[in-house]
Amino acid sequence: MNRIIIDTREDFEFNESHVDGAINISPSVFATGKIPPELASTPKDTEIIVYCRSGQRSNTVGQILRMHGFTNIVNGINEQHVTKRLNEAV
Repeated sequence: MNRIIIDTREDFEFNESHVDGAINISPSVFATGKIPPELASTPKDTEIIVYCRSGQRSNTVGQILRMHGFTNIVNGINEQHVTKRLNEAV
C-alpha cells in the first residue's frame, strides 16, 4: 500500500523523535498555499497520515491537503497513535 506519513511539527520537534519513515513538513510550508515539493507528484488517492503533538496542526494540514484534492487523509493525532496504528496493521 502506498502511504506517506507527515510529521507536521516544527523541525526541532521532529529531530527529537518521530515515526520511522515520516517526513517533516511544518504547517508554515502548507500555509503558503502551494503543495510542498515532497508531495508534488503524489497521486491524490495516496494514503497520507498526518500527525503532530495534539492533532491540531495535523488537522489543519489535512484540511489544506483536501483543498488541494487529496482524498485519503488520516489525522493520526500524535506520534504514539500513529506508531500504534502502524503496528496493528502489521
